[in-house]
Amino acid sequence: MAEVTAATVKELRDRSGAGMMDCKKALGETNGDIEAAVDWLRTKGLAAAAKKAGRQAAEGLVGVAVKGNKGAVVEVNSETDFVAKNDQFQGFVKAAAELALETGGDIDALAKAQHPEGGTIGDKLTSNIATIGENQALRRAKSVEVAEGAVVSYVHNAAAPGLGKIGVLVALESAAPADRLEALGKQLAMHIAAANPLALSGEDIDPAVIEREAAIAREKAADKIVGKPPEVAEKIIKGPVDKFRKENALLTQAFVIDGKTPVQDVIAAASKEAGSPIALKEFVRFQLGEGIEKAQSDFAAEVAAAAGV
Repeated sequence: MAEVTAATVKELRDRSGAGMMDCKKALGETNGDIEAAVDWLRTKGLAAAAKKAGRQAAEGLVGVAVKGNKGAVVEVNSETDFVAKNDQFQGFVKAAAELALETGGDIDALAKAQHPEGGTIGDKLTSNIATIGENQALRRAKSVEVAEGAVVSYVHNAAAPGLGKIGVLVALESAAPADRLEALGKQLAMHIAAANPLALSGEDIDPAVIEREAAIAREKAADKIVGKPPEVAEKIIKGPVDKFRKENALLTQAFVIDGKTPVQDVIAAASKEAGSPIALKEFVRFQLGEGIEKAQSDFAAEVAAAAGV
């Protein structure tokens, strides 16, 4: 067998656009013959998949899975919303969510997990890119667990059971009956999907976000704090910041069902009715594409470029 050098791997990568490990494997399978390795990659769909990998993927699906007292949510992106309706893609997202119950939020571990149909999740993703014809990306994952109680899921804009545009997990720690926890958890999850809280409590909100709100409050109150003692100026600024904390922390948000009761009071009332304390330990909310800056295409420019204008 011919020696597979770093130089030949690089040359194959440059020619095919495939990943380093795929190129190394191809060269090993073809005894170091670059031409044969290119053909090997093409037959596996890996060269085509690599070329597609540069295209932006901001659509796709969020998938959730719950088993016992543990739940997981994943986001898998595609280039177009059309792919989200594809049975092959939906099956992949569902399998990824179920495997994330064990791998948690470690995307690298999830990519290396064994897919039910053979190979790894990463291998299956590469195969899907080649066969479906669009770039796809395993973007993020998260799992939650309680020692006793329930993890309840909710999917908004569902494309199929457990798959949609927004996925929510609510972790309730309690010895209360399962049916009561399920009912409360579903209501809380729907609230989270609609209200999009930044954190569980006001103290949990990212300090950088709070500082930004304080800076905005200072600017808005600039005329009011001129000439005021520092402690008075800070009190003027504190009001808007405290309001921001209250409106963006889950426990102090007004429950969407009645529009007035703080979520923490809803949980307290449910605890009293169940005859057992209920603690909202954690929540997760994934919204498809959040944080991804979608590229704005100029169709006229694309046509001109294609025509060589």
